[in-house]
Amino acid sequence: MIENIQTWANLNPTLAPWAFSGAAVLLSLVVFLIARYFIARGLIYLAERTESKYDDIVVKELRPFRFAWLAPLLLIYYFANLLPEAATFIRQIAMLLILWLVVITLNSLLNAVNAIYEASPSYRGLSMQGYLDLGKILLVLVAIVLTASLITGQSPLVLMSGLGALMALLLLLFRDTLLSFVASIQIQSNELVKEGDWIEMSAFGANGDVINIALHTIKVQNWDKTITVIPTYKLLDTPFKNWRGMQESGGRRIKRAVHLDLNSIRFCDREMLERFGKIDLIKDYIADKLTAIEQWNQEHDASLENSFNGQQITNVGVFRAYVVNYLGSRADLHHEGMTSMVRQLAPSPAGLPVEIYVFAKTVVWAEYEAIQADIFDHLVAAVPQFDLRVFQQPTGVDFRALAGLVSAD
Repeated sequence: MIENIQTWANLNPTLAPWAFSGAAVLLSLVVFLIARYFIARGLIYLAERTESKYDDIVVKELRPFRFAWLAPLLLIYYFANLLPEAATFIRQIAMLLILWLVVITLNSLLNAVNAIYEASPSYRGLSMQGYLDLGKILLVLVAIVLTASLITGQSPLVLMSGLGALMALLLLLFRDTLLSFVASIQIQSNELVKEGDWIEMSAFGANGDVINIALHTIKVQNWDKTITVIPTYKLLDTPFKNWRGMQESGGRRIKRAVHLDLNSIRFCDREMLERFGKIDLIKDYIADKLTAIEQWNQEHDASLENSFNGQQITNVGVFRAYVVNYLGSRADLHHEGMTSMVRQLAPSPAGLPVEIYVFAKTVVWAEYEAIQADIFDHLVAAVPQFDLRVFQQPTGVDFRALAGLVSAD
């Protein structure tokens, strides 16, 4: 058939180019419409009708409508001989378009592989996108070499042999890529960071969840919903905190202190002890403590005329015992397997810190904050019941009260 067409073209040299061009355009259009509206649309239709979500991912990433351009390009390449004078140029252009269409499609296929991997039930946050990004870069480099080969007519091997002289320049251009690739290997092998981890990196202002780990960058969605982009290789030379251990443990630490006014701390008298003994959480503690003190005083013949003779109970000691028992009564705190204590820190100009060091039975931020607030709401309100005062810097109300006393005098 092609010989007959060429014979007709030789007999009609003026009309033949226009006829061939029109026929080629018309046939390419028909093939494109068939590939786009029947084959591509059919693939999309089939993917939407299946229960599996993986074929939906492949169709979404490969974009069959775009890939439909391959059919007319192949047709044009095959029938290029019908125009002998322009055959070389037509084939060169068609081949370049086919080459880059294939490269784009392969890059999309790598995206589909990554999306399927991250959507699989076995995915645990270990990203493989860095390796796939490196594969994309290699594909583009190969495509660039083949493009130069098609344009110049030189063999790709000849062109690649000349790259040795440009190696230093390539290393300089791809410095960040090489550093990021090495960093990605170390991050993956040591599981330093996974997608979904909560990390803090003050050098970049990052504090939130890792949402993407690529070859060159790591994206962190901060708690204010902004996005921080960190170069991948910076994770190896910049300090950061990963909260994964806390999230996996099932408990989040509460570490906060109530500051007591040092001037309110004193020994307990009988009236105070009788009042404290009526508090359910510490009535056993008061009874045991009084028995132990009385026994000690009798054994050592201590004179009780002076409060400094013998053993005594302080109101801050009773308060600390109350806090221990109160925390022990809460079902939303860990009492086994994780540290739980109430301790005094060194006195300071801000008073005597009584620090709570416990772990909540949740890692959900809002629930954790609610538990912490509930604990300290209760403790701050309970402090005056032990004849103690919470330390607070003087405010305008205090100065006005003092001025009123001075003016009254």
